[in-house]
Amino acid sequence: MRLLLIFWLAAFNLGFSLFPVSTPISQAEEAQIIKLPAPQMEGGKPLMECLKLRQSNRSYSQQKLSPQTLSNLLWAANGINRPDSGKRTAPTAVNWQNIDVYVATTDGLFLYDAKQMALIQIFKDDIRALTGTQDFVKTAPLNIIYVADYAKIPSGSDEDKLFYSANHAGYISQNVYLFCASEGLSTVVRAMINKEELARAMKLRPEQHIMIAQSVGYPQK
Repeated sequence: MRLLLIFWLAAFNLGFSLFPVSTPISQAEEAQIIKLPAPQMEGGKPLMECLKLRQSNRSYSQQKLSPQTLSNLLWAANGINRPDSGKRTAPTAVNWQNIDVYVATTDGLFLYDAKQMALIQIFKDDIRALTGTQDFVKTAPLNIIYVADYAKIPSGSDEDKLFYSANHAGYISQNVYLFCASEGLSTVVRAMINKEELARAMKLRPEQHIMIAQSVGYPQK
């Protein structure tokens, strides 16, 4: 007993504990922020041609999108197109901006930060297979998950919040469709998702609700 007490006192004086101590780390310290290139806002096909070419495809090459293409895609989806007001390329009722755009790739799960024009890494696990029940989502290079944050809608019933959020997610997904039509990319929007399982994997808050997902990639040759 005496030897144990001596050992304990020595450990205390040396500044370490006999028991593991968990040191809290802030989210800012944990998160890896990947800065995206500034989006290119010129070029591309004319709008009417994009509408003509818009379609759903479920076959993808495994080739990754370049950082520039990814930046252009996410800006087209829900980027800030009026910096003076912070308003977006996709409309939302009362400018709530309550849709968070998550990106799942081989490198992990990321949250698109439109203000910083960056991706915030949530974790490094590849959860693409959880973003849908169809086989092709497992290998599509990019799966976008549209998550509604009901906490950003200050009033109304859950039914009202679902109605608005579903529309908001639809606007964003159509922006992605038109961008893909312009750039020769394949895409399809999807609702066949085990939302509870995916929400757990993404560590979402109770106020966050998965609306739809969308796969994007180069066409399979």
